[in-house]
Amino acid sequence: MRLKKKQQGLSPVGVLIVGALLASVLLIGFRTVPAVNEYFAIQKIIKVVAGEGDGGASINDLRRSFDRRAGIDDVVTVTGTDLDIRKDAGKVVIDVQYARKVPIVANVSLLIDFHATSLGK
Repeated sequence: MRLKKKQQGLSPVGVLIVGALLASVLLIGFRTVPAVNEYFAIQKIIKVVAGEGDGGASINDLRRSFDRRAGIDDVVTVTGTDLDIRKDAGKVVIDVQYARKVPIVANVSLLIDFHATSLGK
């Protein structure tokens, strides 16, 4: 008498559930890419502008420089007036905190809080 070998694998319902979970993770990932790219652009611009401040530029010049560079890199969430510019130990430090609302599907959105700074971490 032969014993039946138990079959293993996903059922059709299991495949649908795994597929739906994978699709939702990919959807959220694709929708958040522009917000994350903008954050990295802001981070890069802030570091360059802080270097200009160390060279003796005024606060208004730093804000204008940020706005010019932000226009080139297509940054629309943050402007030069949003920047917190100060001096710590003789070095210019620029910080900005902002939130970005990313629509996912219908009335479901993802709110992401960002904090960009010129301090090296």
